[in-house]
Amino acid sequence: MKIRTFNSLQFQKSHLQRSYPSSFHRFQTSATSSHAKKSNPFLSLAQDPNPTSFSVPYYSKLLSKCNASKTLYPGMQIHAHALKFGSTNDPKSRNFLISLYAKRKLFGYARKLVDESPEPDLVSWSALISGYAQNGLARDAIWAFHEMHLLGLKCNEFTFPSVLKACAFTKDLELGRQVHGIVVVNGFESDEYVGNSLVVLYSKCGKFGDSRRLFEDIPERSVVSWNALFSCYVQSDYFGEAVEFFREMVLSGIRPNEFSLSSMINACTGLEDSGEGRKIHGFLIKLGYDSDPFSKNALVDMYAKIGNLEDAVVVFEEIREPDIVSWNALIAGCVLHDKHDSALEFFGQMRLSGTHSNMFTLSSALKACAGIGLKELGRQLHCNLIKVNVGSDPFVHVGLIDMYSKSGLMNDARMVFNLMPDKDLIAWNAVISAHSQNGEDMEALLLFPLMHEAGVGFNQTTLSTVLKSVASLQVNYVCKQIHALSAKSGFESDRYVVNSLIDAYGKCALLEDATRIFRECLIVDLVGFTSMITAYSQSGQGEEALKLYLEMLDRGIEPDPYVCSSLLNACANLSAYEQGKQVHVHVLKHGFMYDNFAGNSLVNMYAKCGSIDDAERAFSSIPERGIVSWSAMIGGLAQHGHGKEALRVFNQMLKYGVSPNQITLVSVLCACNHAGLVTEAQNYFRSMKELFGFERMQEHYACMIDLLGRAGRLDEAMELVNTMPFQADGSVWGALLGAARIHKNVEIGQRAAEMLLILEPEKSGTHVLLANIYASVGMWNNVAKMRRLMKDCNVKKEPGVSWIEVKDKIYTFIAGDRSHVQSEEIYAKLDELSERLSKAGYIPKVEFDLHNVERDEKEKLLYHHSEKLAVAFGLIATPAGAPIRVKKNLRVCMDCHTAFKFISKIVSREIILRDINRYHHFKDGSCSCGDYW
Repeated sequence: MKIRTFNSLQFQKSHLQRSYPSSFHRFQTSATSSHAKKSNPFLSLAQDPNPTSFSVPYYSKLLSKCNASKTLYPGMQIHAHALKFGSTNDPKSRNFLISLYAKRKLFGYARKLVDESPEPDLVSWSALISGYAQNGLARDAIWAFHEMHLLGLKCNEFTFPSVLKACAFTKDLELGRQVHGIVVVNGFESDEYVGNSLVVLYSKCGKFGDSRRLFEDIPERSVVSWNALFSCYVQSDYFGEAVEFFREMVLSGIRPNEFSLSSMINACTGLEDSGEGRKIHGFLIKLGYDSDPFSKNALVDMYAKIGNLEDAVVVFEEIREPDIVSWNALIAGCVLHDKHDSALEFFGQMRLSGTHSNMFTLSSALKACAGIGLKELGRQLHCNLIKVNVGSDPFVHVGLIDMYSKSGLMNDARMVFNLMPDKDLIAWNAVISAHSQNGEDMEALLLFPLMHEAGVGFNQTTLSTVLKSVASLQVNYVCKQIHALSAKSGFESDRYVVNSLIDAYGKCALLEDATRIFRECLIVDLVGFTSMITAYSQSGQGEEALKLYLEMLDRGIEPDPYVCSSLLNACANLSAYEQGKQVHVHVLKHGFMYDNFAGNSLVNMYAKCGSIDDAERAFSSIPERGIVSWSAMIGGLAQHGHGKEALRVFNQMLKYGVSPNQITLVSVLCACNHAGLVTEAQNYFRSMKELFGFERMQEHYACMIDLLGRAGRLDEAMELVNTMPFQADGSVWGALLGAARIHKNVEIGQRAAEMLLILEPEKSGTHVLLANIYASVGMWNNVAKMRRLMKDCNVKKEPGVSWIEVKDKIYTFIAGDRSHVQSEEIYAKLDELSERLSKAGYIPKVEFDLHNVERDEKEKLLYHHSEKLAVAFGLIATPAGAPIRVKKNLRVCMDCHTAFKFISKIVSREIILRDINRYHHFKDGSCSCGDYW
């Protein structure tokens, strides 16, 4: 036994002894109070003028009745009477008193009686130990057993269960094994109740194999033994095993009782198995336990948590007098399944019924308020909490933080946290998560070291939440620090932390680290695969993402909507139309079409793969279209040049009552931009605050400036730059530079390029666009200067790369590429096209080539651009009449754009080209952009 525990118990013991006389005097006087006179049937004892008329056996008989009924005050009166007249030496009466005081948690009195006993017997110690154990004072029970053992008293079948229960409560397996040894030495291992306690001890300490062997060794197992076994399994979340034991018990002919069935209901809740739950419900009715309130509450909880709220309400309405547990189960189940209106309705009914809410009720009500944005009701509940003095409970504080944060009231959430007197780990996790969920990632990160300084520690939830903020901020060095801390603290193997690390490294573009963690993980689950697939997708490695998905299927892991969404995004980034369609088949196969997450990704994938018709069909199949769905469709139409159609869909969205966000308005302005709808764009831009309630962002200004620039209204575009309420960023100056290139405006081009070279010096596009402007007006000396500047600054022009998908494989081309196995055929096709193009009237746009060489050489260079190579390969590798889909990493050049219009007519094929800005559908000699790009 540890000395520290011994000393604290000795202090407690001496403290109780010192306070005993005054406390005892108080109950002596209270026993003769007027209240006691009215309610105490034994009052005549205290007033009898002849105490000798009461014998010791009579005292014992009265105390036995008090002990059996746990009637405290009459027992105290009898004790006072005995003390007054010197009749306290009877061991039997003393044991009844010890048992009574222990049961009623008056351990000072119980312990005093044990200590004052000349020779406390086994019954005295057993009563004291049992009282300690029953009331959760496990350490006191163990110490009392230790004292008793030192006195040489041997335990019996009544003492051992209490001691073993105390060992199980503290999960002290070493001491439990020592007690087990004493049990064996004293020959009580075959006793059912002692055996049950041993089963519980080893189960609670995680030794389920030993627990099962001890269970098998019990010679005559009753329903109590079985209950002890599978209740431990349920408490340790081994729900399936518990159900199997229950079946085994029923087959053995033992009739389950209400406690057996309640444990099984909890097991079915954990398994989320409504079928098995209904069978247990049937057992309850068949065996006549359906009126048992404990079982009824368990049924309400099971049906509510599984999501069968109608059945939960039916069972609830069968309860004659629902208590707070009944109401809490129903309300919490509604909140769990996002039925927040129903939760608040039941909360109101509960209050009308006169049942007083507790902290669990109020916590559920706060979550419901947060779920449907009822800020004012949440504040009212907060006021009620303060009035009833429950507001200081940590559990309620966390509920308030959650409610305020989900309502977007982070200042209030933070105030609740700051006013907490004792901030535990759960509270810290709640406020860090609140900042993270509200996009305040830097605040979340700054709280983590403060939490460490407060000495609270952290757990896997903390690390996962902090890593989420790290991923959003893309702070690589912090990601590595959190990884090191995870390894040091033993959380590196925790699957939640591992998955968060993979996600964080992937979003921080540290793909090698993400891959290493993924491959080193012994057991990778669906979330881990999803995180890694997402990392590949976001890093532009779509092919690796698709390979990993196939590996996941080979391991027998079934996909979910999120992994399908990541795959669809990978296909979208690659413009892998055929592979995207295959993923669509998986979405259909697994029934994810009604999932908004997967549906939105389908719209995005088809739009980015150039099939706007398929995107519209996917959009139409989404059952409940939110703002993400509408924005994806509007953005897709905009990128494909269907500006008016995009605006029609936007207006339709408004009619359905869906409010746009800032991203939606960016898509609307882009739609106007690609279609040249200047007036419409200006109207949306100017009335954004009045109509939709949010301020204009850099992206909105960039769209407007690009639109005005393309329309040739460069002065208005420049004025808008100068009058912006904030400093223009790279997107704004980039839009202006692009407009200057289109209209060959050297002055504005130079101004925009100067700002871009300051803001984004590492990007080669600025040098190239300015050089294009110089080349378009014949300023070849300036072109040469730009080339020298790029060389001196070590800025390399990003090479043009084009992709095409043929038979589920992605083929990549660069200008002048001859690495393809079919290069000869490709270049032969280009030569064939060259002759047919010339006859059709095509003239190469050599003025856009920056090389200072002869015209013939320029024409040759133009013919070998990456997008032309990809189209030529598409013509020889795909069936006649099939559309050719090509993606390019840069803006399509003017010459290729002109050539593709001719080619689409000559070969009678649609060519769908996706460049860095938008889609071009070339068909029958024209482009969907209307040459406005």
